[in-house]
Amino acid sequence: MSRESRQPECNIGLTGHVDHGKTTVVSALSGVWAAHHSEELKRGITIKLGYADTVFRKCPMCPDPEAYTVSEVCPVHNVKTDALRKVSFVDAPGHESLMATMLSGSALMDGAMLIISAAEDCPQPQTREHLVALEIIGVKNIVVVQNKIDAVDREKVLENYNQILNFVKGTIAEGAPIVPVSALHGANIDYLIKVLEEAIPTPKRDPSKPARMYVARSFDINKPGTPPASLHGGVLGGSLIQGKFRVGDEIEIRPGIKVEQSGKVTYEPLFTRISSLMSGSSEVEEVGPGGLVGLGTYLDPALTKADNLVGSVVGKPGTLPPTRTELKLKVNLLERVVGTKEMQKVEHLKARENLMLVVGSSVTVGLVSAAYKDDAQLVLKRPVCVEEGARVAISRMLANRWRLIGYGFVQ
Repeated sequence: MSRESRQPECNIGLTGHVDHGKTTVVSALSGVWAAHHSEELKRGITIKLGYADTVFRKCPMCPDPEAYTVSEVCPVHNVKTDALRKVSFVDAPGHESLMATMLSGSALMDGAMLIISAAEDCPQPQTREHLVALEIIGVKNIVVVQNKIDAVDREKVLENYNQILNFVKGTIAEGAPIVPVSALHGANIDYLIKVLEEAIPTPKRDPSKPARMYVARSFDINKPGTPPASLHGGVLGGSLIQGKFRVGDEIEIRPGIKVEQSGKVTYEPLFTRISSLMSGSSEVEEVGPGGLVGLGTYLDPALTKADNLVGSVVGKPGTLPPTRTELKLKVNLLERVVGTKEMQKVEHLKARENLMLVVGSSVTVGLVSAAYKDDAQLVLKRPVCVEEGARVAISRMLANRWRLIGYGFVQ
């Protein structure tokens, strides 16, 4: 199978402050505008996770770094370019109130670009918050993209560059390459591709591990008025973090669906079979980690419509971690709250307070039932399917906004 037609082998996240040009950078790298959701196009901010696939290529006749491109034919030498690898971009929201979506998206990232506008002082509140989020989720391969260099003069670009160097000092991004670009005009995109190829390698995958997929979207693809005989089953969109799925495989989905009986609420796992698999715009027989995949199922589409099953985990029956209604966490709090200009001190967790937790692609609220120095027990509003040792991002409500205050490990 050619590199062009196969499934993307690596997910690269786009993170950064609102309006710093993340979606424009995706467009420059792939030719796809990732904000498909109609409300996103109206409001001009990325609400849902956007995805776009592209093939990184190299012209056999051009010198470095001009040789790097996404074009199939080199415009200078008119020769076919060589495919290097297919990657998928996960465009996460930068708007402060959409931080949970960004955190859940970062669970699907093998590496990330941190987009920083040269036209504003660095760091902006969400720039800091997204970098901490990447650190919490454990994304180590980072490329800093200094965008909008066309919007200011040379002195301002250099001043901003030095601000970036100071900002990343002592963080997970210290020593990361900083690439100045103008995504709007396509300037220096060739060099950016070269750096992405070098700094964000495809992770080594173990195909023998049990299949595990985080659900980031779920759909009903049937048009209103479709006759029952022509209905398609529900569709799940997300990324495999390990293992493989094939058409016809039996799958289990946890936590599953909410069931209310005699005033008691429980969640029951769903079981179905895979009817079709999509990678990009191609129907395939088998999928593994990398890129966004679509699982066609035999589920009632009413169960999957309007992102109903987002946050679920999919695997082969009997291989998934338990569904937990309570979490015991070993907690690591940050020194300062991120995402606010004031950078206030983080206080210890308190019993009876509500916290927002992001576990994989699941977002839930937990009520602290007990809190010690670095241990906490929480009762969850919505259960999660998670294994021991998993990392959980913790946010607290401050001034009517959820603010990232630390992380924990499931015990």
